[in-house]
Amino acid sequence: MAKARFPSAQGQAGFGSAGAAGAIAPAPGVSPSIATTDSVAAPVSVAPLFSPDGLSGSAAFDADSPTPWLTWWSHGAGNSGAVPGLQLSPEKLLELQQAFVSRLSGLWTDFVEHPERTAEPIKDGRFADRAWQESSLAAFMARAYLLGAEFLGEMAAAIDAEPKVKARLRFSISQWLDATAPSNFLAFNPKAQRRLLETRGESLAAGLHNLLADVAKGRISQVDESAFEIGKNVATTEGAVVFENDLMQLIQYKPLTSSVRVRPFLLVPPCINKFYILDLQPENSYIRYCVERGNTVFVLSWRNPKEDQGQLGWDDYVERGPIAAIDVVRRITGAHQVNALGFCVGGTLIATAIAVMLARGDDPIASLTLLTSLLDFEDSGILDIFIDEAHVKMREHTLGAGGLMPGRDLANTFSSLRANDLVWNYVINNYLEGQRPPAFDLLYWNADSTNLPGPMYAWYLRNTYLENNLRVPNRLRCCGQAVDLGRIRVPTYVFGAREDHIVPWRGAYACARVLTGVPAGSLRFVLGASGHIAGTINPPSKNRRSYWVIDEPTGALADTAGSTATPAVPSAQQWLDAATEHAGSWWPHWDRWLEPFADGLRAAPASYGSPDYPAIEPAPGRYVKEKA
Repeated sequence: MAKARFPSAQGQAGFGSAGAAGAIAPAPGVSPSIATTDSVAAPVSVAPLFSPDGLSGSAAFDADSPTPWLTWWSHGAGNSGAVPGLQLSPEKLLELQQAFVSRLSGLWTDFVEHPERTAEPIKDGRFADRAWQESSLAAFMARAYLLGAEFLGEMAAAIDAEPKVKARLRFSISQWLDATAPSNFLAFNPKAQRRLLETRGESLAAGLHNLLADVAKGRISQVDESAFEIGKNVATTEGAVVFENDLMQLIQYKPLTSSVRVRPFLLVPPCINKFYILDLQPENSYIRYCVERGNTVFVLSWRNPKEDQGQLGWDDYVERGPIAAIDVVRRITGAHQVNALGFCVGGTLIATAIAVMLARGDDPIASLTLLTSLLDFEDSGILDIFIDEAHVKMREHTLGAGGLMPGRDLANTFSSLRANDLVWNYVINNYLEGQRPPAFDLLYWNADSTNLPGPMYAWYLRNTYLENNLRVPNRLRCCGQAVDLGRIRVPTYVFGAREDHIVPWRGAYACARVLTGVPAGSLRFVLGASGHIAGTINPPSKNRRSYWVIDEPTGALADTAGSTATPAVPSAQQWLDAATEHAGSWWPHWDRWLEPFADGLRAAPASYGSPDYPAIEPAPGRYVKEKA
């Protein structure tokens, strides 16, 4: 498996430039590191790297001789103390600078003497249009930008700092580089300039109109929202709301087969998004697929909380969400147990709910499926760089006692993780080129953000991402019970996505370290291709992508298992080395795994709900239509 890396345009780093001084500030709460002296020179602070006064007093400067550089570093930057915690070897810096100057000099020579070389296609989507090759100046700017990005990435990678500080540095530089790409400016973007001329200025007027509309809206438009309506051309699988409280609606879907599996199936989506990512269109609807396979499907639809719900906490979401839903599903169907699935944060919620119910003496589920979910937050990916004690305390101070975390802020955070695709792409399309964004169902869902109650959000940040308390048996109390995920002893299917930047697949795999009560051979881990959404929503009809699984269970590597049978869960890399890749969707594999827990077949119900829980309104219900 290829190691995760930044694209070449971004190098491998983060950025921390600050005005004329060029200072890179350490992350809050990070202890300063102490520079030590070696035989040549001490590691140095990178703060004054681009200071205009850095070489003052040097009578002669020779790029091929390290003497002036080392003198500067030892008497200037090396003793500045400007940036405690970030150290860089002067020899390494000199090596990187010389390589960069050499490459930039070669590019300049080609631009002046051989412009046809700079006009060759560039392997970067931002500069793929022919206009970038037809203009030698534009091609030079693009290539110079990419060289600079590579240099900054290499320099940040060479800095000696704590891993979390380096991760923040890499993220910061990627944000800065994404923002300063020449493609983002009309003066430097030949494609946008060509459209300006072709439309005789109309594209500029349209772009200004789009910009003003987005300023009024408070966010960049990623999709033509007028093309979609919930319940009309997204979230169209037929069903009815059979229960609701102040926090969620429970939807039961109409059977599409004459007989159905006896044991009902409950799906808990994330509370930070709308559920219809699982029901966008009939051809890619996971919900519809589950119904077509003969399941009696219930889905929890979270409400978009209002100002008067700003006091709700994590316990409220667990008790009034999955616990209430499990209780109602069992009452409607008469089943003693349900097959349960949690997606993303929904997996964290359903696992917590099951542990609470088990502590109360209830045994509510027969099987558990976790899709791109975290129970152990040790490897929580890029989101971890945002979260430290200072950030969590700030959120607790501003939101812990009440209020709402705006869905728009959460959406902006997630968009920033893929800024080229979800921010600057639309700056170019909407404003520079004056075009309307496309009509795309996935992006319509992505723009349909959801608020979160402040106390719930602050609790979640501290006890999962910051302190990772959920993985420790009985450290947390929820709904009046000590939470021990090791109490869960049912067959469990865990899915991770190989390129997921929100829930890294190794983090999803770590569920095996937490679900210690699952019997040997009963925890199946499956790895899908692509990312958080595309990897999960991969219908068989498309015959796309692939998944990895261990076909014939043999020993500890088979499916991974709880520590009751396997004292040491194999590492994620050990599992991957033993797994086999299969073409196509993972959905049929999951369905074959789920089938033995169906408890037989029965005639499909003729109506929704039950006498005690009659249908309230047609699916998808009104809660999902409420806007943040």
